[in-house]
Parts: sequence; structure tokens; C-alpha cells
Amino acid sequence: MANEKKAVIVGAGLVGALWAVILAKRGYTVDVYERRPDFREAGYIGGRSINLALSERGWKAVEIAGIREKIEKVAIPMPGRMMHGTDGSLTFQAYGEEGQAIYSVSRGGLNIELVNIADEFEQVRFHFNQACRGVDLENSTIRFEDTNTGVRYAIESDLIFGTDGAFSPVRQSLQKLPRFNYSQHYIDSGYKELAILPNGDGSHKMDTGALHIWPRGNFMLIALPNLDGSFTCTLFLPFEGEVSFEKLQTEVQVLAFFEKYFPDVIPLMPTLVQDFMENPTSALVTVRCNPWHYQHKILLLGDAAHAIVPFYGQGMNAGFEDCTILDSLMDKYDEDWPAIMEEFNASRPEDANAIADLALLNFIEMRDKVADPQFLLRKKIEGHLHERFPKEFQSVYSMVSFSHVPYSQALAAVAQQDALFQKMLKINNLEENWNGPEVEAVFKEWLAGL
Repeated sequence: MANEKKAVIVGAGLVGALWAVILAKRGYTVDVYERRPDFREAGYIGGRSINLALSERGWKAVEIAGIREKIEKVAIPMPGRMMHGTDGSLTFQAYGEEGQAIYSVSRGGLNIELVNIADEFEQVRFHFNQACRGVDLENSTIRFEDTNTGVRYAIESDLIFGTDGAFSPVRQSLQKLPRFNYSQHYIDSGYKELAILPNGDGSHKMDTGALHIWPRGNFMLIALPNLDGSFTCTLFLPFEGEVSFEKLQTEVQVLAFFEKYFPDVIPLMPTLVQDFMENPTSALVTVRCNPWHYQHKILLLGDAAHAIVPFYGQGMNAGFEDCTILDSLMDKYDEDWPAIMEEFNASRPEDANAIADLALLNFIEMRDKVADPQFLLRKKIEGHLHERFPKEFQSVYSMVSFSHVPYSQALAAVAQQDALFQKMLKINNLEENWNGPEVEAVFKEWLAGL
């Protein structure tokens, strides 16, 4: 068939698998190449995954793929965050309005589910144990190596999608081009995965309706619930310094650290010391690049184009939103890929850079500010203003998590809203008058100046 629609996807992670579903629904024959063994058989390797927080942008892509009901079965709603003080005190803070939540999803569980859904389409073929060894850009051929046999080969395609992660071999080929802009930035903190196991009867040991945070200044612990009764916990800590991973080399040091900063989790974590010693300490990278396409034949999506740190829970959501935007552009341009790629690349990198900046800012918020009384007061006022003026005011968090406002607009709103709250904090007895007429007067004056 001369007009048969074909595509190659490099990488069967979350974005690659979802994109395969969307293309298959549009009648494309899709070949997906993945470096790892088939994780449905091999089991998904833990130890490096940060549980995902699926929010509005991600759900929209899932709906376009027609798989919302299936994904809802593996997602747990978290309407807010629960802050744990060193004294064991708990403070709950809603993320949005009544009924709004972000959803805890296991990375491995979701990836397996998406691959299974894609595999139901006759025209989708998965090729596992196939490591990409680069792209011959002039001939639109991708080089692979079968990791079982060592055999190397090349395939040709006029439509190649690189969804192969933050260290994408497809992107590395593009990086050799003149005028290809690329940067990567590691933050000074790393992370280690830990676990809270279920109770003997399989129930959860903490409230599942929250993302749990233990904020401790320049480091923190977070925990997200899983369907099996466990919580995936992640410790974010500087690599070096007074309180850091480099100071936690022995079992005694690890236990003393947790007894000092996170005493309430020790009874919940029978495997704490073993997990700490066995699981890797991983780094957190932000990747920015431009352009994302080459000759309208190769296009980068997801982490391959814009890896970000996990502190806004938007890495997967941003990658899924790539798919949403491309899907709408396929309608707009009747699947004319040169036109699609041009428009996508004209606007999307700016939004990707914006969510990268927002995620870095949110790290400071989560570890330093969420326990600060002034921060909690600000959140109360934000909720009040949105309730009173729903069209005129939306918090930046709600813009990012519960809307489809472009990320660049949300980033621009950060400075605007900071200026508003600086004025409000000067109101006398704000703690008592946080929903009074003075607050609304300051808000209306601010609004008039925008």
C-alpha cells in the first residue's frame, strides 16, 4: 500500500507506549523498539522509580487514547498533601477545590498497563532487547543492537519518534548537528527509594488520601500510596554536606539519621536499613534542547526533549500533554507532518522550559516552605480568593495541576502572585482577617494593575 501510514517509536516507556496507542487508533502501523527486556515478563525493576502523580494534563491524553477506565483502576486519588512534623504532628493541605485530586500511580504498573493496551492493536509491534545505537540522519535509518545476540542492524523510516528518555540515543544523534541547542543540569540533591510495607492484612499504614511529606529544610521524605497496601517513599537529600548521603555510609548512621529527622516512619519501615543500603542513590537532571525535530522526519517527545525534576509531579503529565497537543495538530493539519512538527516546535519548548523552572522552584517550596505558617496562611487565602473570584484568580499550583493553561503562563503568574501576597502580608492581623474586606481590596487593586 503506497499510502500506508507507518511510524517507528524508540522507547516503550510511558510516553512511547501511550503515543503508540494514539497512533494505532489513527490507523498507523507502529513499531516500538525498547532497550529493556519485556518488563511484563521480566518484572519492572524498582529502586529508581519515583511514584507518579497523574493530574489533569495526563488524564486528557489518557482519555484521547480511550483508556481512562483502565488507568483509573490502577490510580489512587490524593486530594492534598499531609505534612509530618518532627514531633509527629500532622497538617493536611488540600491541593485544590472539593473533588480535585492528583492520582498516585506506580510507574512500573502504569507502564505495563500501557504496553498491554498498545499490544491489543494488531498494527502495533513491540521489539524488546533492542538498544538504539544512534540515527543516520541523512538516510533516516536507525541503528539497533539486539542485546541478546549482539547482532547489529538498521531500519529505515520516514517518521521516527524518540521517546527514549533523558539520555536519549536519538537526541544524542541530533546533538551533533550544527545549531542544535542542548543543556543538562543536575541539582545538588539526589534521591533514594524506600518503602512502607502494608499491614499484615494488606491494608495501608497511613492515610491514602494524601501525598505525605516530611519537610526538613533543605531535604525531605515523601510517600505515595500503592494499590497493594504499600507506600513508595523517596528521600531527597544533598549528595554532600553536613546532612547528606555522603554522611550515611553505615547502618548505624542511617538509623541515627532517621531517628533524628523522621522518627515516626521507623516503625512503618521494617526494611528501612536494608532498602537504604541496597537501593541506588540516583541523580536528578533537567534537560533542555531545541529544535525537537529534524527534517520533519524525526521528533523528540517526553523526557528525550524535556526531562525535569519530579517536584511538581509533572514529568509524565508534560510528556502525555505532548501527545495531546500532537493529536490536535494531526486534526488541524490533516496529518501533514512537516506542518505539525513546525507548529509543535514553535511553541512547545517554551512551555517545557517553563515547567522545568516551575519544578525547580517547587523543590524549594516542598522541602523548605510547606511547614511555614506564612505559607499555610497564603494557601488559605489562595483558596478563599479562588472561591470568591473563580474567573479572576487561580493559584499557580491549580493552573499546573488542574487546568490546561500553558506552563509558560503559569510560570509568568508566579512573580505576579508573589507581588500580590507581599502586599497582603502587610495587612494588620492577617491571621485573623485572611478572608476579610482588606484582603479583597488589595486583591482588586492588584487585579486592576495586571
